[in-house]
Amino acid sequence: MDTLAIFLTQLIMSIVVFSLLAKWVIYPWLVNRAAKISMMILIAPHSLKHIGLTFMVPSVTDPEIPQSFAFTTAWGDFSAAILALIALLALKNNWKLAIPLVWIFNLEGFIDLIFALSQAEAVPTLAGTWYIPTFIVPLLLISHIMIFIWLIKGVGKQH
Repeated sequence: MDTLAIFLTQLIMSIVVFSLLAKWVIYPWLVNRAAKISMMILIAPHSLKHIGLTFMVPSVTDPEIPQSFAFTTAWGDFSAAILALIALLALKNNWKLAIPLVWIFNLEGFIDLIFALSQAEAVPTLAGTWYIPTFIVPLLLISHIMIFIWLIKGVGKQH
């Protein structure tokens, strides 16, 4: 198997596993919680996207990593982490702009992940950061989708 085939296999397997967990366990559990709490639980992992800054650490990635990938992915992840923290703070403190801030965070974070995944030329140079797109990104993608569902449908108890 070549590197890209292994990468895609791991990415798809992780998406399948996280999707099943979301459908069978997480969604049924969250739907019985207050909408604000459910949203906060779904957003919280995104506040850890600062880990994407690792793409700019030379000793962790291959020296040949495309700098355009490393830079845009690292800073896109970091900005999503900051936006997630702001959204969490807004929800916790019942700010009037909480839901628009969640939309902004979720759109930016989702687009950032899709853009990073579209740069297949970076795959052979991921080195020690391989686990980010093959394990963490699928979790975050599924979480983003769940947040979109929550925002569109208004799922969860209203208390």
